[in-house]
Amino acid sequence: MKDLIIQKTSLEVYEYFSSFAEMESPETLVVSTTNDFNILNHIGEIKVVVNLSRVNDIRYLNKFFESVNFKLKKNGRFICCLETFSARKERKSIGKIPILRNIYFGVEFIFMRVFPKVAGLKKIYFLLTRGRNRVLSKAEVLGRLVSCGFEIDGYYSFNGLLYVITKKIKAPEFNMNASYGPLYKMPRIGKNGKIIGVYKFRTMHPYAEYLQSYVLKNNGYNEKGKPADDFRLTPWGKFLRKYWLDELPQLINVFKGEMSIIGVRPISETRFNEFPNELQEKRKKIKPGCIPPYVSLNMPDDLGNIEAERIYLESLEKNPFTTKIKFFFMALYNIFTNKIRSA
Repeated sequence: MKDLIIQKTSLEVYEYFSSFAEMESPETLVVSTTNDFNILNHIGEIKVVVNLSRVNDIRYLNKFFESVNFKLKKNGRFICCLETFSARKERKSIGKIPILRNIYFGVEFIFMRVFPKVAGLKKIYFLLTRGRNRVLSKAEVLGRLVSCGFEIDGYYSFNGLLYVITKKIKAPEFNMNASYGPLYKMPRIGKNGKIIGVYKFRTMHPYAEYLQSYVLKNNGYNEKGKPADDFRLTPWGKFLRKYWLDELPQLINVFKGEMSIIGVRPISETRFNEFPNELQEKRKKIKPGCIPPYVSLNMPDDLGNIEAERIYLESLEKNPFTTKIKFFFMALYNIFTNKIRSA
């Protein structure tokens, strides 16, 4: 088993695996497969599964992860590997040619990422590729693993591949509606504590929503109150966020009566639970808004989720109508004079 892993990877990769799992245990299964049949038909209990084939070549990826989850003992380890989109660019020689690389990878992205999600084009994609060599980001694979009941323990990059170490902590969610399209509906805390779906243009990789706790646990928040070193963001997502363009679909929530133009920021349940109790109760009494108070008050976002909202809520209790008008025009002034920018 040791020789097989070293032959396929290297001694240092094997030693990395060994720091997380008992590689010489009889309950350790080492395979190189893209078919979950080879996992499900293994006789006996399994404590560790190591798959040396790239997940890029697995057609039904979530189904494969779910099968591994089913066969593993509770707290069992699953180790897999992938070629990330960035590593793929480095591997291909065209990635070193300016202009041509942008055209090539742009076309490849459309074929590899858009075609599989469009009904009429999906058949063409799978006919030509058979689901192999798919383009995957680190964030998507980690998010898929979490959605399938695994906890991410670490990852290690070697020779163009990313080896991911996970632990089974629960059953899969079998989510058939994970985020994928350009328009994303985020679960956020609304009025009366009700969960609402807040619309935004996608700025993160698919399945990124499953990694919120993981990113915060490892990186915390940056000076703007956003998750630090957030690898879930796409390059175009950073552009959309910089100029607030990703926020435009929130107008749908305004028309639906779930949000106001001005109001406290719609935040996740994880972030909401970090707020002081008295601020949580005040937040529940009103609708969240498209333009949060920290924009109007020109305060850093890390303070904007606490102090700016406290100022806004206290003012709103005394003068509901005039507060909204005042904060609206203050926000417009700060945005158009570039005194404040989105993260």
